[in-house]
Amino acid sequence: MAKGARVRSSSPPDGGWGWMIVAGCFLVTICTRAVTRCISIFFVEFQTYFTQDYAQTAWIHSIVDCVTMLCAPLGSVVSNHLSCQVGIMLGGLLASTGLILGSFATSLKHLYLTLGVLTGLGFALCYSPAIAMVGKYFSRRKALAYGIAMSGSGIGTFILAPVVQLLIEQFSWRGALLILGGFVLNLCVCGALMRPITLQEDQTTPEQNHIGRTQKPDFQRVSPCSTLTKKWVQTCLCCSLQQEYSFLLMSDFVVLAISVLFMAYGCSPLFVYLVPYALSVGVSHQQAAFLMSILGVIDIIGNITFGWLTDRRCLKNYRYVCYLFAVGLDGLCYLCLPMLQSLPLLVPFSCTFGYFDGAYVTLIPVVTAEIVGTTSLSSALGVVYFLHAVPYLVSPPIAGWLVDTTGSYTVAFLLCGFSMIFSSVLLGFARLVKKMKKTQLRFLAKEPDPKLQLWTNGSAAYSVARELDHRDEQSVALTVPGPSPT
Repeated sequence: MAKGARVRSSSPPDGGWGWMIVAGCFLVTICTRAVTRCISIFFVEFQTYFTQDYAQTAWIHSIVDCVTMLCAPLGSVVSNHLSCQVGIMLGGLLASTGLILGSFATSLKHLYLTLGVLTGLGFALCYSPAIAMVGKYFSRRKALAYGIAMSGSGIGTFILAPVVQLLIEQFSWRGALLILGGFVLNLCVCGALMRPITLQEDQTTPEQNHIGRTQKPDFQRVSPCSTLTKKWVQTCLCCSLQQEYSFLLMSDFVVLAISVLFMAYGCSPLFVYLVPYALSVGVSHQQAAFLMSILGVIDIIGNITFGWLTDRRCLKNYRYVCYLFAVGLDGLCYLCLPMLQSLPLLVPFSCTFGYFDGAYVTLIPVVTAEIVGTTSLSSALGVVYFLHAVPYLVSPPIAGWLVDTTGSYTVAFLLCGFSMIFSSVLLGFARLVKKMKKTQLRFLAKEPDPKLQLWTNGSAAYSVARELDHRDEQSVALTVPGPSPT
């Protein structure tokens, strides 16, 4: 889209074309997260065809998830420096190419490179920019918009899972991957919907515009091959990246980033080991698969209803607390899971865990936007999803190792549960400390001593009582007459 078509607005429109952005992001989550989950359906086919063990085959799904999150900052950089449309369209082409090339694979190593790395890189270029774009178009109804957009993961899994299984039965795994490659090309259509918008806080100051206009002719006059030009370009690029990622120095974002690591470690293994655990306690294959279907459907309900609830006036200012509540309850569900050893007990677990899983997934971009603002949201989400990469890669193998070592799922589930609870407690403690500091500053500001005047600058308070006492001493010295000379 041409730059002239860029929409300028003083504030997020909270509707209009924003609902088309939500629809586009909804389709992006289907084509990225839902398709990634459906890759696990190919597990048995890959294992049988290539005659490899469980561990080597499981790396395909882990690589896709890891690369998607690991390269999320790259998606933000492409979106910020080119456009969200270009980034998503490019990502759609890469992801589709990876799936299509994967259908011609002759070994698991080929699938690692095509279905794992190439498709994961394409998903990375699409996922975080699309989510960030929703935040630019919505403010008052942001949580509801994110709830609808993020529900694509659950809805897509619920619909695509049986469809992919049918495609495998009809066309083999190669034909199914080929068709999925064509389906993922719809990401290019989603990218076309992402009309860029410029908010008032995104606009540069007149001085910055003047500097940009005066520097551009100078850049054109200098030879492209000169050392001076290269240094100038490098300096501008470094300054631009430094400005984009300045939020990394914010204490609130650092605490959020640390908590995300523990939260991501805890949430991933359940989707891998719920069915094996159900089978180990005597649940049939059909009933175990039914548990995953329940998890996906309730995840959708959690996305939408929790987003709607946190947009209400009574909860709008407590979205951060609602996020902590959802993550903590998922951790408590983990702690109860080893005691649930029958289908009637596992069904309520799937409902509860699925609902609050959808709830906190919806609130991740909302909480991030409250900390860094909408201007840096795309870059911040890239970092947040980047932090998911390592836990997503290592947590399922660690959980599997614990199961092999102890002979049960108890230790693995307890570790995941305590990890999510620690993530919630860490954020709650940080918010409590921040609130106590604000209360202390407010108390100091109300001191009755007239000499104790407070100047506040952010979270710091400066007392000028000592300076006032010094001035009083000087005035007293001037008024007292000295001894007359004799």
